[in-house]
Amino acid sequence: MDVADREALAVLLSVDGLGPLTLGRLIERHGSPAAILEAAAGESGAAALLESSRAVAGEWRTMPRLVAQGIAEAAGNRASLLEAVTRSGLRVVARGDAEYPHRLLTIEIPPPALFVRGSLAALAAEHVIAVVGTRRPSILGRRIASRIAAALCRAGATVVSGLAVGIDGAAHAACVTEGVPTVAFIGGGHARLFPRAHDRLAEAIVEGGGAVVSEYAPTVRPTKGTFPQRNRLISGASDAVVVVEAGARSGALVTASWALEQGRDCFIVPGSIDSPTSAGCNGFLRDWPGLAKVVSGVPQLLDDLGLLGEAGLPGATGPELRSTVRFPSAAAVLSGRDAAQVAVAEALVHGAVIVDELVAVTRLSVGAVLGALTRLEAAGLARPIHGRYEPMGPLAAVDPKAA
Repeated sequence: MDVADREALAVLLSVDGLGPLTLGRLIERHGSPAAILEAAAGESGAAALLESSRAVAGEWRTMPRLVAQGIAEAAGNRASLLEAVTRSGLRVVARGDAEYPHRLLTIEIPPPALFVRGSLAALAAEHVIAVVGTRRPSILGRRIASRIAAALCRAGATVVSGLAVGIDGAAHAACVTEGVPTVAFIGGGHARLFPRAHDRLAEAIVEGGGAVVSEYAPTVRPTKGTFPQRNRLISGASDAVVVVEAGARSGALVTASWALEQGRDCFIVPGSIDSPTSAGCNGFLRDWPGLAKVVSGVPQLLDDLGLLGEAGLPGATGPELRSTVRFPSAAAVLSGRDAAQVAVAEALVHGAVIVDELVAVTRLSVGAVLGALTRLEAAGLARPIHGRYEPMGPLAAVDPKAA
């Protein structure tokens, strides 16, 4: 696509109500996006566009007159609309460009173009996983989202989300903390970034090598209708979607539904039946048995995604208990300790935090894990916090990415 067509596409995508199907028909009739704007700028621009959108044999409806008038107005405001793109520091990545995310090409009606701030390179990773959830999470839900996102980063996957407050923000922030690129799809134009509270997070995402992406022109306001459309891109750009917490009417369930429709894997974190923030998750698992999968722990999720070995957690290649530590820095910390303590300590470093997870990844018995934890606690290398365990002292300084 040449510069004139790319700029024309950016202008056309600013028109309210102009969807990809109508845009595609207009391009087919006029030959190019630039030609559409040229026709729209003519003396009878809106009327000419209406006529060109008319079906030959009645297979579709003529586009609304207001949309045609909107295109004509956009043609007249071309310079200011393009200035908004430049001012927002955006690139227009059109469908067919090498940079266009290849996973999005497999969904029904991919966006004609994306307005991108940052780099889309992370979406070309071998594994891309979406982590989404409610805007009003519990403290535990926010913590779980952070743990899942951090574990995915350490396993080499790209995390995608929607930059919303709550679970989305926690997932993005965990990736930024890990120093791994993450990609955010937003539900409006970049100049109308929502929520404004995540301005700094958006900056950090871009500075960290990731991207903030929208299918909407910079000045398009987010609405109740744009967010469900945005959600199809979150799932479509991913291999799987993980829903951490979602109320009965949460938009995260829309993303989960898109995932199933698009043939993506869908993983749901279950919660208490008394928790409003888990009502949607529990209900989704009930409504879609066999399609929606239960997240029973972070290591188990990585295993289901085929990422357990990439994350460096034991147990990925067989039931044998490894008696050596992967990390040179951990070797000194755990010197002289038995194989069970070494395995449990290594699992703690990689993010396994509850006894069930430690049992799953070390392949030790519950008694052996508890015994190892007791000895690690006595040595000041681990501590329990509300049923969870975390590394302490020298073990807390071990870098899991050093494997």
